[in-house]
Amino acid sequence: MKLIEECEEQLSGDFKRIDEIAFYNQVKVLKAFEANRIAARHFNGTTGYGYDDEGRDCLGKLYAEVFGAERGIVSPHLMSGTHALTVALFGLLRPNDTLLCISGMPYDTLRGVIFGENNGSLKDFGIKFDYCDLIDGNFDFNGIKARLNNSVKVVYIQRSRGYELRDALSCEQIEDACKFVRKCGFEGCIFVDNCYGEFVEKIEPSEIGADVIVGSLIKNAGGGLAPTGGYICGKSSYIELIGRRMTAPSIGLEVGSYDAGYRNFYQGLFMAPHTVAQALKTSLLIGKAMGELGYVNYPSLDKIPHDITRAIQFDSAEPMINFIREVQYASPVDSFVTCEPWAMPGYNDDIIMAAGTFVGGSSIELSADGPVKPPYIVYFQGGLTYEHGKYALERILNKLHNNKV
Repeated sequence: MKLIEECEEQLSGDFKRIDEIAFYNQVKVLKAFEANRIAARHFNGTTGYGYDDEGRDCLGKLYAEVFGAERGIVSPHLMSGTHALTVALFGLLRPNDTLLCISGMPYDTLRGVIFGENNGSLKDFGIKFDYCDLIDGNFDFNGIKARLNNSVKVVYIQRSRGYELRDALSCEQIEDACKFVRKCGFEGCIFVDNCYGEFVEKIEPSEIGADVIVGSLIKNAGGGLAPTGGYICGKSSYIELIGRRMTAPSIGLEVGSYDAGYRNFYQGLFMAPHTVAQALKTSLLIGKAMGELGYVNYPSLDKIPHDITRAIQFDSAEPMINFIREVQYASPVDSFVTCEPWAMPGYNDDIIMAAGTFVGGSSIELSADGPVKPPYIVYFQGGLTYEHGKYALERILNKLHNNKV
């Protein structure tokens, strides 16, 4: 606790800055609620085709306004971030088009979507893929320019790090990239995977050049209350195309019911700025404490993180596994469970994951995971309350200390 208290004192200025960002975003969300005249009737569900589902339609308008976009799709029928990304990409791309990712190789679960063999991937439908690695955490503008050609219809940016040991991309970096590809003459869609990044800054990628942004509701935007779902926001013309892929080309966004109702989705968005602030403070505290003990971890501690995840490197599998297990033992749900590595769908290596969460797999709740392979990196994220994160850190530090004694 002495180490934790010292770290808290040193981070007080950063915590104040996080609170300022949370207040700004909370006001932005509240003004969107006011502008869209949100009422109790919007929480009601519908059945069947859902032609008159006012809650569904207004939720999309609300997200669009919050993110500075023209139109939005917010739906419990988008089952995860990967599913939302897949629906959006299939809506935008056609045979012989090229998808160009300028932030390196996309996250593991999306690789099968893009270039899987005989599994219904984009590649199976004649859509090509190219990518350009980052250089020291920044965009390779020369590489991007060399890869842009007439077949590129979507330029893809992954904001978060995935299973990479680097900082997440800031909105400032994303804005520079958007301006650059437009300067190169690109007229297609600039597409941002916004997972883990919502409400971390005062702006979103859709406000500074991105045409489409996509995310999961069991990460930042759902505020820990959304039970499932995803969102897709952006320019109306692109959202129209994506909506016709989400349902059917002849129907679009006129249908879609959800009998359970939408209160948790609305309330989750309302809570999101505060909840994200709790996760950011937890990330900084854990990063500071682990850094004091000599563990390499990202993002660097000289700035506010650009997403809610933190990567911590270990020298072997044992301390990595112990770290993740302590996160599970400190969880409110399934605290008695001992995590083990397993062959999780969508990944090439065995993954160990701590997720004692109220919503299954929720990454805005305190969780940690990683592939059990060198360089043995734990990817830590979330925390609905800073106090929970602080308690988990105390357990982690005790475990690491006791194993060295």
